[in-house]
Amino acid sequence: MNLFDTINADIKSAMLAREKVRLEALRGIKKEFLEAKTAPGAGGELSDDAAMKILVKMAKQRRESAQIYKEQNRPELAENELAELAVIETYLPKPLTDAELTAELEKIIASVGASSPAEMGKVMGVASKALAGRADGRAISAKVRELLSK
Repeated sequence: MNLFDTINADIKSAMLAREKVRLEALRGIKKEFLEAKTAPGAGGELSDDAAMKILVKMAKQRRESAQIYKEQNRPELAENELAELAVIETYLPKPLTDAELTAELEKIIASVGASSPAEMGKVMGVASKALAGRADGRAISAKVRELLSK
């Protein structure tokens, strides 16, 4: 069962359980998936990699929205965004710890053969694909810069 089918099945179970927030979040995910499936050039298919990218993007949007709502003293809206974020995160792989991220990036740097900060682009290309959904792009970039400048 791919991610799209899993979301559809979970929508049904959320409806039966009358979980309003979860249902709303799942419908938002399904909407994004359908838009990606019907986009020009998609061919009516949605790979799990593309679905994962959509989920990462949605999680990032929810985090940023919640932060803005907190800054504007709107805790009820921030709470809703964080609840939806929790639902989205259940479909994302477990995030890497700092030590795990360092270990993964050291392997990638060794496989690419990068040795200086000038070769950061090579490493980032491989690392962003390999660690998609498991680490934030900024964290990857900062760690790669730190490892290459040693």
